Amino acid sequence: MTPSTGTSPQHSPELLAVAKRMVWFKPAAATLADDILFLNYLMTYGTVEDLAVARQSYADDDFRAALRNALPGIFDERSWAYWHARLDMGPAPPRPVRTFPPQESARA
Repeated sequence: MTPSTGTSPQHSPELLAVAKRMVWFKPAAATLADDILFLNYLMTYGTVEDLAVARQSYADDDFRAALRNALPGIFDERSWAYWHARLDMGPAPPRPVRTFPPQESARA
């Protein structure tokens, strides 16, 4: 995974292009600074070609860590099940879900 040394690692132009396509709403360098976010989107929306580029920088253990710490709302059921099987992580548990704090009832 990306080193957490506080310095910005050098990423290949190919990996930056993949990051830009996967997480279009953030700059590519910021996306790659958050391994979990990047790999979650890649594992859900990436093509075979995108994965080949990412495999030059990320190992299976990085993908496993991304699954163990998955963010809610990104994975679809098919991708969630596929990656658990692909990485020999056993049956896929329920996907992470968003939780919202209880709202105070409105008083008139």
